[in-house]
Amino acid sequence: MIVYLAAFKSLENIYPTKTDDIYLLSSFWEHKSGKFGEYVYQDRHILDSGAFSAINDKTGRYNNFDWDAYVKKYIAFIKQTNQKLFFELDIDCVVGLQKVEYYRKQIEDAVGRPPIPVWHSNRGADYFVECCEKYPYVALGTTTANNDGKKIRNNPEVLTWFINQAHKNGAKIHGLGFTSIPWLSKLKFDSVDSTGWQLVRYGGMCIYQNGTIKNINRKESLKDVYATHLHNFNEWVKFQKYAEANL
Repeated sequence: MIVYLAAFKSLENIYPTKTDDIYLLSSFWEHKSGKFGEYVYQDRHILDSGAFSAINDKTGRYNNFDWDAYVKKYIAFIKQTNQKLFFELDIDCVVGLQKVEYYRKQIEDAVGRPPIPVWHSNRGADYFVECCEKYPYVALGTTTANNDGKKIRNNPEVLTWFINQAHKNGAKIHGLGFTSIPWLSKLKFDSVDSTGWQLVRYGGMCIYQNGTIKNINRKESLKDVYATHLHNFNEWVKFQKYAEANL
């Protein structure tokens, strides 16, 4: 299993080593200014569209968002960086599924590679199976930031059904925002991601030990935020290597 570490941008200016051997999830939202030089494609990176960030922007600036223009910039970025793995704009709740499919096809035609469809409950179970038949990689929205994720992330039987359907049809499956370590050895996702390594936001530290991550909630860790950030990230990199070899 590949465990992608999301939100690395908070560390990139202080991380002491290269990241070409680390699996990272980067968001186009972080690069939407068009400064392509800020992002260098590496084989182990996966790109998120950043649509969720736009939808949930608390300033209200994106109530009348120009999604057509955003998709064009997303396409240009993918082509400029030669990105191989990237997600669709799963913005059903804003523009409807038909428009999402339109954007998905637009991206595929322009880039020559299909985006990874992201399933949400409004699409229905049959639609998920259809995507598994059509696409080599599919994704499941399991983050607690939306209602779908809250419903299914603690329901192993439901998650197993999705995983089995994907594998039955020869597709890989990604769990968005899912790094619940007790479940990763039981749920055979091909890949997952999260910002779980950012424990410093809650005053915590973590250590990798015997194939798992143990959290240590110590407020003194905040005495040096960046050092704590680096420590936690590196511990998750250790788990990432374990997961790739053993899960």
